[in-house]
Amino acid sequence: MVDISRLSHRNRILVESIKRLLRRNAFTHLRKMVNKTHAADLALVFKDIPLADQCRLYNMMESVEQKGILFATLDESIVPGLIDALDVNEVVEVLVEMSPDDVAALLGYLSETKSAELLEKMQREASEDVEELLAYADDTAGAIMLPDFIALQQDITASEAIQSLQSEYINVEMPFYLYVVDEYQRLVGVLSLRQLVVVPGHTPLKDFMTTHVYSVTTDTHQEDVAKIVERYDFLAVPVVDESNVLVGIVTVDDVIDVFREEATEDILKMAGVGETFVETQNVFRSIRIRLPWLFASCFGGIMAFFIIGHFEENLRSFAYIAAFIPVIMGMGGNIGTQSCTIVVRGLATNRLDVSDFGSVVFKEISVGLLLGLFYGVMIGGVAQVRYGMSGFALAVGASVVSSMSIAALIGSLFPMTFARLKIDPAVATGPFVTTFIDIISVFFYFVAATTILGI
Repeated sequence: MVDISRLSHRNRILVESIKRLLRRNAFTHLRKMVNKTHAADLALVFKDIPLADQCRLYNMMESVEQKGILFATLDESIVPGLIDALDVNEVVEVLVEMSPDDVAALLGYLSETKSAELLEKMQREASEDVEELLAYADDTAGAIMLPDFIALQQDITASEAIQSLQSEYINVEMPFYLYVVDEYQRLVGVLSLRQLVVVPGHTPLKDFMTTHVYSVTTDTHQEDVAKIVERYDFLAVPVVDESNVLVGIVTVDDVIDVFREEATEDILKMAGVGETFVETQNVFRSIRIRLPWLFASCFGGIMAFFIIGHFEENLRSFAYIAAFIPVIMGMGGNIGTQSCTIVVRGLATNRLDVSDFGSVVFKEISVGLLLGLFYGVMIGGVAQVRYGMSGFALAVGASVVSSMSIAALIGSLFPMTFARLKIDPAVATGPFVTTFIDIISVFFYFVAATTILGI
């Protein structure tokens, strides 16, 4: 088993060691280290060194396969600069040895001019496979599928299939699943390598193949493909066109990338900062993305200002009321964010469904109420000890209970409602929910305090 903490520590040592060797111009030792290190680990080093050093390390790599793995694992913000700095012919030499789906993803990070230049210089057969993938819409099964797969005719025998594997499919990336097609190349079944080698050699594939095949179409969203792989523990999913003709497969390594991308996208949207990492964007683009989302917080702050201003006379006479505004707003905001996160993530992973609307909202309200009672007693007790006023302590406690209960309601209600309306629930979180909760918390606190204290 791989120890993640030890792996992370090892990677930190690798980065620092290569940086130190670069500073010392110890290229002999550096070349040995580069060629003994897995390209995926080298990709981490490339994130922390300037372009000139990136080119030095790249040119020290002796294996074309290693360079291909590096290209496939580099952060997308690094790829354009590195590709532009390298000789075009050397880059093409690596691209033709990479999987078409990885090449398509790589070209997607480049400008149209650079992408077209590389495609033009690639071998005709290799470039055609990549161009076909680039023709599909982003984030679909067609865009991430691998066009190299094993497709065997249903009428051939097990012995003939084994001979075909040994002669025609030596370099296929995913040989674990053998897909069976009819004379029109339509997907009709699937079998495993184990099944193929244990049956008598004269047995036709159609006699022992599995006919119930889970497949997706080229326009299926990549997140839906990932969910199928997760649910059924597949290593690959076949991709078919509108006529059920087998055109490719989506492998588990691409699905892992999809999970990471979709989770990152959801987290960023919940925070209200767009769908891509802000540090990879320029300053003005970052401002443009974040400005409208922060407007929600600004609006909420203005509303809270008017609410507090309405009770300005009370605050002048009873200044101690203001002391508990931050804690009441904070408790409500925290539990609201917790509820939002739980519901949005549950919907994204299919652990929750829109049909669970009532039970999910009721559960979160119950949690908010019970936690509100616990912390209401605690914070109200602090108010009692500090000011010795039972009425004020009661107002503080009641405000905490109402704030946390309503926050839990809003935090679960918004995402579930958006999901029912076929709107991405991630956009209902972050600034919208916390701002709404802040306004309600302040309002209920002042109403409770002025009513119970009779001021």
